[in-house]
Amino acid sequence: MGRPAEGAPSRRWSYWLAERIRELVRDGVLGYGAQLPASRALGAALCVSRGVVVSAYEQLLAEGFLAARQGSGTYVAGGTAAGPATRVPLSLPPPHARPGLPDLGAFPRARWLAAYRAALAEASTADIGYGDPRGHPRLRVELAAHLARTRAAVVEPDNVLAVGGVALALALLADVLIAAGRRRVAVEDPASPGTCELLRRRGVELVPVPVDADGIRPSELAGVDVAAVVLTPAHQYPTGALLSAARRRALIALARERGLLLVEDDYDGSFHYGRNAVGCVQGLAPDVTVLLGSVSKTLAPSLRIGWLIAPPDWVLPLMRRRSVTDLAGPTIDQLAFAHLMESGFYDRHVRRMRRLYLRRRQRLVAALTEVPWLAVRGAPSGLHVLAEVPAAAAETAVCAALREAGFDVQGLADCHAAAGGGSSDPGAAPERGASGGVPGPARPERGGRGGVVIGFASLSDAAIDKLGAVIAGLPSTGW
Repeated sequence: MGRPAEGAPSRRWSYWLAERIRELVRDGVLGYGAQLPASRALGAALCVSRGVVVSAYEQLLAEGFLAARQGSGTYVAGGTAAGPATRVPLSLPPPHARPGLPDLGAFPRARWLAAYRAALAEASTADIGYGDPRGHPRLRVELAAHLARTRAAVVEPDNVLAVGGVALALALLADVLIAAGRRRVAVEDPASPGTCELLRRRGVELVPVPVDADGIRPSELAGVDVAAVVLTPAHQYPTGALLSAARRRALIALARERGLLLVEDDYDGSFHYGRNAVGCVQGLAPDVTVLLGSVSKTLAPSLRIGWLIAPPDWVLPLMRRRSVTDLAGPTIDQLAFAHLMESGFYDRHVRRMRRLYLRRRQRLVAALTEVPWLAVRGAPSGLHVLAEVPAAAAETAVCAALREAGFDVQGLADCHAAAGGGSSDPGAAPERGASGGVPGPARPERGGRGGVVIGFASLSDAAIDKLGAVIAGLPSTGW
């Protein structure tokens, strides 16, 4: 706010002066106990009347910014100075190489804006109310058709819940399981630290189950008391393994035999390269499988649009829980996304991004292949690769070097620890189960090897080349 114009009324000058003093106190320029000039002296210095200064001081005394001491003048009151202000930028650049981060620069802003305007224009009066706890029917119909076509899912619109992302879907499931007295849940080991942390904070007891090149090992669940199994079968996070057909059948048989719920996180199932996509587990067993997905990888995480496809017996408990926690979600956003799907733009956008991500993955794999002591693991899909390194010490060194260079990569040890897999030391003794009763499955030795999870979707060609050069410049021995 600039100075008042010459000849402005005294009250405007008093308001201006009070605001300037507030700013100095808030920024810490005038600290606790600092004495302000006498009103006559400050008025003379500012070429305003003494009354202007007295009025400003009185205002700040009433607000508590200042305090007056008889015979000693006016001071800054205690508890008002906040110190120098830390200014947070309005926007931050996306971290390079963060696993799961899409190319945010490719977000179709103009098309989303047009879809949002169309949704708002077409929304009925009822549409802007609370609505169905499952989400708007128009979006649920579109999602059912889309998932059946692209992921071989078996979906009825009545079984779809449009939710604010996979995290909210997992929280809903955790709440319903715990309310039914079913607190123990199996997770893959290694697994997503974010998923594990969310479930733990919700009150779930995690039981880690080892993963190998064919995905999670169902045989490790024999005799283990759990209510559900959280899976990433299309592209296991973080190893990139594809769950084999034999293990899919084994998990489904186990779920039906013991009344388990399979929770399928299809987090990046839209991105498969060089082959037809493998359909989801839910398409084989819709009676025991919950399918989770979102637009966080295909459009942008900030949209907070996702879905939960539930078996019929689970729909009502989930709706009841949703109705007291999140009601029906952002209806206009749901209608905008439905508009993108109806127009065919969403499918075209996903195909375009698939081609872009394939090219970036190929460039990254080529760069990593130049490092003789490193191996790329996992199926050719998704938005990340696992770079396997010869030892845990190598993992630490690679992660440190890449982070120093500005790449937000993730160590494999963190993913084991998140699942409850214990120390990354291959000599560490295996831990017992998550609760004091039935023990968890045994954990295989890691053979001393480590790994680095690298996201490539947000990387430019120059960034990929730089990342490869950083790793290539590290010593190949001494691990």
